[in-house]
Amino acid sequence: MKICSYRDVTPDREIPGVALHLVISAQDGAPHFAMRVFEVEPGASTPFHSHWWEHEAFILAGRGKLRGSEREWELAPDDAVYVPGDEEHCFINTGSEPLRFICCIPHH
Repeated sequence: MKICSYRDVTPDREIPGVALHLVISAQDGAPHFAMRVFEVEPGASTPFHSHWWEHEAFILAGRGKLRGSEREWELAPDDAVYVPGDEEHCFINTGSEPLRFICCIPHH
């Protein structure tokens, strides 16, 4: 088992304005899924992209939008999000504070 604060995990900052904390991974013994915590700064977004795997997200703080290929959805704290595999998407921070969310994906 593992318990940690996402704040204790050094984030990947490859995407400008986005901090990705990989809090649980295969290296922790999780055989199927990874858990990540994203922090998207105001005005920033994750890249518009798609991939074969689905993922689930849970909005912890902030406001934003989930952009899909045909529409956008508003995001607020306590929202649960499902993104099917092969669906183009990105998370956009439209608020004045960081958009923070948990995202779980299968190992790929």
